[in-house]
Parts: sequence; structure tokens; C-alpha cells
Amino acid sequence: MIDFKPFKSTYLLLFLLLNFQLISCAQKKSLKDSILKNERFIKDKVSIRMGAERTDLYLHLLKDKNIAIVANQTSELYVLPVKAATSDNKEKKGKTFHLVDYLDNYKGITVKKVFAPEHGFRGKADAGETILDGLDKKTKLPLVSLYGKNKKPSSAQLKGIDVLVFDIQDVGARFYTYISSLHYVMEACAELGIQLIVLDRPNPNGHYIDGPVLEAPYKSFVGMHKVPVVYGMTIGEYGQMINGEKWLKNGIQCDLKVIPLENYTHQTTYSLSIRPSPNLPNDKSINLYPSLCFFEGTEVSVGRGTAMQFQIYGAPFFAKSDFTFTPKSNEGAKYPKHQGKICFGENLQETKSLNALDLSYIIKAYNQMASKDFFKSFFTKLAGTKKLQQQIEQGVSESAIRNSWKTDLEAFKKIRKKYVLYK
Repeated sequence: MIDFKPFKSTYLLLFLLLNFQLISCAQKKSLKDSILKNERFIKDKVSIRMGAERTDLYLHLLKDKNIAIVANQTSELYVLPVKAATSDNKEKKGKTFHLVDYLDNYKGITVKKVFAPEHGFRGKADAGETILDGLDKKTKLPLVSLYGKNKKPSSAQLKGIDVLVFDIQDVGARFYTYISSLHYVMEACAELGIQLIVLDRPNPNGHYIDGPVLEAPYKSFVGMHKVPVVYGMTIGEYGQMINGEKWLKNGIQCDLKVIPLENYTHQTTYSLSIRPSPNLPNDKSINLYPSLCFFEGTEVSVGRGTAMQFQIYGAPFFAKSDFTFTPKSNEGAKYPKHQGKICFGENLQETKSLNALDLSYIIKAYNQMASKDFFKSFFTKLAGTKKLQQQIEQGVSESAIRNSWKTDLEAFKKIRKKYVLYK
């Protein structure tokens, strides 16, 4: 009788060796892909990759260059360690870096200074609060404020800079000032012949386009361009539009390069892990922000000085209601509107996500006023037109107001279409 045991052992050994080689090849391919892409391993979910994380597309542009960075607390990137790139998805945890720290420690790249927008480099300052120049405690890099009197980098501040990198999370509303900072940065770079690299990030309100389009007489830092309140573009796309439409001073254009997102469309739901500013604490506040920010031009509070900013609204002079709140001094709102007073109003935390501006809140609030001294001049700057205030005061219905935007919105959509990167 033939003894098959030796043959079985041999076949088993060959089988194991072959499978080991196949696994090894798969691991090598996964490792190679991860090194090239800095992939995020998220089980059963395609991960959006930020422009900052696509280092293979821009690090070579910064090598042996003196660079400056426009950044704040949202300027982070996730990097997967080489050891974590395994085919079985084990050891998935990478490391999150602030862009400034990452580039400042990258061999061959020299970071000379950091420019900070409204709310400061660490994102702690109140809306409208003056931001002073200084020194970053961690990196010891000079910090230059782009809010207050100095909204545009000067030639002296950019002396010796070869490339400027812009990486800030936007929320897709015209009056959110980061796009205005982008405008002035682009203008400074265009005037001095400095390349600008924008590391793109998702727009959490990028799924719709709505609101009155800005009229030229009402141009300000909370509205610089002829766009609607909600424009449905990422900050990279918006930069391309500024450039392409020649909206910079004297029609000059910037040497602009956008590092695009991966795995993103304008219908992709995106939840911010870091507050883009002190008073936008969560997804609900960001979704309601374009509709509720109009109250900033009135005597009505939007919850600054509470933990429910831009998720509630109210005032001491509203009719008594079951829902009340009392604004108190806190981080991001040192002197909130109606501080220490009981405000009656409405809690919107449980409302459905908006896919359009909701004017019902501002109309309802206006109609509750005993006296009609409701609007402040700042309201017109936020709206970008005098018409919206006039329509509300005249009792025009919300549907009729919305209908009055149609022609301008269609014209804007034609312009926008030329610069969209994500279909």
C-alpha cells in the first residue's frame, strides 16, 4: 500500500507557500498605494480625501521654496503610517497633523510665516474681534492677521515668499468671510507674481444654490462678489471663479493651482470634525447658518452666548413662549446680544436639514415686533441688497420673494458651471 502522507504534506506546504506569496503581493500593492495616496482606511465607506492629504500633488511644488501658509484650526490632514497599510485593514490608525506643523517639519520646505483669517489661527476669537499679529507658541513662526485693518497681505509681509498655501474650511455662505480673505490673498499674489496653492475642502452647504445675488453698491467684507447667499461651490472652485471672472483689482489674475478633493461630489454629505468658527459647533448650526445669519442684522439673538449657537433664535421682546434661553459670556461670545436677559424664541435643533434658504424665521420674527424698528444697516450688507428688507416690511410672501431671485440665480449658475470641479 502506498503511503500518501508525504505527498499530502508536500501539497500542503506548496499550497501554503503559494497563498503566502499572493498575500505578500497584495500587501505590497496595498502598501504602495497607501504611500502614494495617504489613504484613510474606513470600512464599508469611501472616504473623502482633502486636498491637503493629496501630498503627492503638491509637496514637490514646495521643495526648496520659502512658503507662507494661510491657515486656521481647520487646516488639518490625516496621514497613514507605512506600517498601517495592511491588506486586512488592521492597524488602521494614522495620525492627524496640522498643516503648518506638517510642512514646517518637512525636509526641503521652509515655512516663513502664517497668515490667519477672522477668528485667528487657533479659531478662538469672537466674530469681528480684532486679531493681533504675534508668534505661534508651538512652531515659533510669525503670525500675521488678515482681519481688521490688514485684510490683504502687504508686499513687505510677502517679501522673500516663493509660494503661498491656502487651506481653510469654508461653509458655503457669502457672508462667511474666509472667501473674502481668499480674494485679498489672491490679489496680493497676483500683484507680486507669487504662486498660490489652494488645498480644497468640502462645502457642507454645497448641495444647493439660493438667495439674493449681491448688488454692487452693497459690496463689503461680508459680501465681495456678485454671487447668491449660498453659492454651492468649494473654496477651490470659488477661487477659480474669482480668477476666471477677473474679479480681482484691475482684472489681474493670480497664478492659482487648486489641489482637488477625491471621492467628493456636491451631494456628498460631509460632517466637519472641527468647528470652522467658535459659533458653529455642529452640523445643524452649519446647515441653519445661511438662513439664521440674517438675524445678525437685527436685534434678535441667534444663540451666541449659549451652547446652541445658530440653532435657536429669540429676543426678550418676543411674546412669552415655552422655549427660553439666556445668553451669557462664553468662548467665542464675550459680549453676546441680550447678555443676561431671558429671550423667548424658537428651538430649531430638531428641524429637518435645509436644502434651501428658509426665510420663514426672519419673516415670523419681524411680524412679532410691536414696533417696526427691527432692521439695522448691517442687514443690508448681509443680504447684499436693500430689496429683501423692503419686501419683508411690505409683507411680500416668502414664495414671491424667492421668485424675485430667479433671473439672477440662473445667470449665476451659468457662471458657476464654468468652474465646477466636482460634477
